[in-house]
Amino acid sequence: MENRSWIRPAACSNASNCPEVTVTPDAVYVRSSLLPDAIAQLTPAEWRDLVAAIRDGEFDV
Repeated sequence: MENRSWIRPAACSNASNCPEVTVTPDAVYVRSSLLPDAIAQLTPAEWRDLVAAIRDGEFDV
């Protein structure tokens, strides 16, 4: 993948195990800062669904 600007949450600014995201017009890419070569590609609709599920607490234990 070409060089992209990866964004991480402000809460992770100094941590080494953080989610990172980069957005293009056609896709959203997600990776862990611990495994930067393992990149998941989501469509914008999949990304919106994932963010909504996280906000709704669907992954809370």
